[in-house]
Amino acid sequence: MPALFLGFLISSLFGALFHLWKDGGPGRLLLYLILSWMGFGAGHFLGGLIDFSFLAYGELNLGAALTGGVLFLGVGYWLSLVKPLPGNK
Repeated sequence: MPALFLGFLISSLFGALFHLWKDGGPGRLLLYLILSWMGFGAGHFLGGLIDFSFLAYGELNLGAALTGGVLFLGVGYWLSLVKPLPGNK
C-alpha cells in the first residue's frame, strides 16, 4: 500500500510539473494528471512484466514508471495539439 501511495504522489507531481511547463487551463491539468497516472502505472507494470529494474525503490520500479509517464505525457500532449478541420465538427 505505501508503494501505491508513493507512486500516486510521484506521478501526480510529474503531471502537475508538466502542466506548469506547458501552461494550460484546468482541463489540461486534469488531462496531464490522468495521462501521468496511466503512464506511471503502465510503465511500472510493463517493467515488472519484462523484469526490467531501474531506479527501484522498494516495490516501486521508478525507472520504468517514469519512462511510461514521460511517454504517455508526450504522446498525449502531441495528440492534444491536433485541431479539427474547419467544417468537421
